[in-house]
Order: sequence, then structure tokens, then C-alpha cells
Amino acid sequence: MTFRRSTPSAVSLFVFTTGDFAFNLYWQGVTLYLLYFYIDVLALPPAIAGTVFMVGALWDGVADLAVAAIIERTRVSYRRMIGWGAVPLGGAFVLMFAHTARSAVALLLLQIVFRTLYAATNTPYAAWTARLSDRSSVRTMLTGIRMMFGAAAAMLVALGLPWLAERSASPAAVGWSHAAALFVLAATPLLLIVVWIVPEPVRPATLQQTALRPQFAALVRNRAFVLLNVAAAAGSAATMLLSQSIPYYFRYVVQDTARGPQVLAAMAVAGAVALPAWTVLAQRTGARTAWLCAILLAILCLGAVAVSGRDGALPITALAVAFACFGLAGWSLVPDSVDWGEAHDGIRAETLAFGAFAFVQKAALAGTGLLIGATYQANGFVAGAAQTAATIHAIHWLMLGGPALLIAVCALAVLRLPLRRGTIAALRGRREPPAPIKRA
Repeated sequence: MTFRRSTPSAVSLFVFTTGDFAFNLYWQGVTLYLLYFYIDVLALPPAIAGTVFMVGALWDGVADLAVAAIIERTRVSYRRMIGWGAVPLGGAFVLMFAHTARSAVALLLLQIVFRTLYAATNTPYAAWTARLSDRSSVRTMLTGIRMMFGAAAAMLVALGLPWLAERSASPAAVGWSHAAALFVLAATPLLLIVVWIVPEPVRPATLQQTALRPQFAALVRNRAFVLLNVAAAAGSAATMLLSQSIPYYFRYVVQDTARGPQVLAAMAVAGAVALPAWTVLAQRTGARTAWLCAILLAILCLGAVAVSGRDGALPITALAVAFACFGLAGWSLVPDSVDWGEAHDGIRAETLAFGAFAFVQKAALAGTGLLIGATYQANGFVAGAAQTAATIHAIHWLMLGGPALLIAVCALAVLRLPLRRGTIAALRGRREPPAPIKRA
């Protein structure tokens, strides 16, 4: 498989990776604080807040699939999709944190608008990676650098969003919208710069398939893609369940409200510091092997949290080192799974694969939001109040037991994954050395 292209230069490839910083200013805001905003700022009942979050996240995944199908059908440019959506996306992010009426329906509608625009811009951005290079080692490098920018954004959001919201002179909910607007001012220009600078290679006419049904069927038959989705969904759910639990854990179990954002920020730093090492390991041994190493580290860290007492900030932070590789390995293997399916089935479902992969991840995220809300509600959680022993116990062990089970599922799927180092190069009949990106 080759693309007609003006080969991207090293500079344009680097500019491309910065787009993940912009997208993660939005994504981390939703992942880390939207459920917290609903429950602790707007004082929605936890079960209702969890349901609103779950439905929104499920819609996000459906929107990813819909956007992928539209792109496959119309062949609209990735660059145009991102350029058209960058400004509306920022406006929707602010509005999502601006609503103060505490109406679940209105909150859901605002979330659906944001998530639709996010899917319309992020799905083509993710799929763009597969066109910038057909080499696994280069794709891994691009994904690693993207993840580093994403981790930097996560650190900024973890500390900055609540800090800015609390220091606003406005009412609490309005303060959150002011804080969100500042992140939009950074994210929107960056996305427009990516669209302006980075070239978009075009697929050959032989790959311009417009029939969607055969492509969906090919993805279902693609063993590598299916196992990759199971592994990535379980790993993503474990990551989200832990990170979404942290603000509640430190506020109500440890009784140190300021510690939660500090630990989330420390996790972002730890993940960012670890990503270069994981990227090098994945390039040299394959993303699958690196992923198995990260799973082992995550199991050890969870065990350390369980025996470390009530705080456990250090082993919790160390978990971010393992989780950093989960995201890197999962996303870097999506293009390889597309190539694997094309080699075995003769059908290349490129954009649909990225849309379906994102759908599965967001369905897993939806489940974590619902699980947290339902569990807290069932155990008598009351926002801002001293919690009962049953509630504290639920918060503590949901944060540990849930990720442990999900990581076990992830490990089983990764062990069965057929995408080892050199697999794609062998399918193409050539050897692929782990070389750096070269300037065109």
C-alpha cells in the first residue's frame, strides 16, 4: 500500500503532532472534570449526572462512526474537516461549562453539540496519521510525540481548569466557563496552524472504495482490529475509572480537596516523562511488547496502592507511567491493524477503522461515568457533605477494584494480538528498520 504524496517534511510532521495538545485541552477537560462539574458544582444527583455523561460519551462514539462513514463516502479532505470545525468546537466547549440551569436535558444537548464537533475534527486528525507514513516505526514515533503533547495538555488542564475557575469573581459555574474560554484561545489557533502547514497525502484511485458495508464487514472479520479494540477499551476504561475517581477520593476519603488536582497534574507529568522511553521501547521491540510491559507495571502499582494506606499518592502517580503506554500502543497499532486487514481481506477500511476504534474507546468511557454515578448514588453520596463509611468504602475500592479487573481483560487481549514487531513489514515482503523521521 502506497500513497501519492508530497512527502511531509520533519517540520510539518512535528507541527502535526502539536494538534494533540489542542485536542487534549478539550478532551482532558471533559474526561477529568465534566462529571465533577455536574456533581460538585451544579449539584446534580450522581446517578443523573452519570447518566448524562454516559449518554453524551456514547453519542460521541456514534458521532465518530458517522463522521468516518461520511468521510469514506464523500472523500472530503481531512484538513477541511478540521479547518471548518475548529472555531465552532471551541465555542461548544465553553457553552458546555457555561450552563447553570441544572437541567439534565439542556446539559445533555450541550454535551452532544460539543461531542459531535469534536468527532468531526478529531476523527480525521487521528486517521491522518495513517497517511503521513506507511512505516510502523514512524507511526509509532508520531503517536508518541502526539501523546507527549497530550500529556502536557492534561497537566495544564488538571491544575489550570479548577484553579482558574475558583479564582473567577463570577459564580462557580460561570467561573468554569471563563476558565474553559482561556483554553479555547490556545487550542483554536493551534488547530488552524496544523491545517495550514501539514500536507495531506491522497489515496490512490484503486483504494477509493465507496461501499461502506464491505468495509464494516471487513473490520468485523479483522482479528487484529477486534482484539486491539478489546484491549484498548479495557485499558482506556481502567485509566478513566482511576482518573475520574481521584477528585472524589482525595476530597472525601483523604479529606484534602487540593490534593486531587495536584495528583492528576503529577500523573500528567509522569506520563509525559515516560512517553519518550515507551516510544523508544515500542519502536525497538514492537508496540505489543511495550504494552505487555506496561500492563505488568500497572498491576504492580495497583497492588502498591492497595497496601499503601489511605493516601497512596505516589503509587497512583506511578500508574500514569503505565497508562501512558496504553494509549501510545493502542493508537499506534490502529494503522497496523488496518494494513493487517487489507493484507488478509483485500479491503482497506482506513477512516472507518479510526472511527470505530474511537467509538469503542468512548463507549468504555461512557460506562465508567455511569458506573461511578450509579455506585456513588447507591452508597449514599451527597455532594459537598461528609460521606458515610459505606460511601467512602465505595469510592476507595471502585478506584482500585475496577481498574484491576479491566487491566486483566486488557492483558488477555494483548497476549492474543497478532501485531508483533515486523508483522506489517513481513506482510509487505520487506524488512523495516526502526529509523527516525527524515526531512523530505
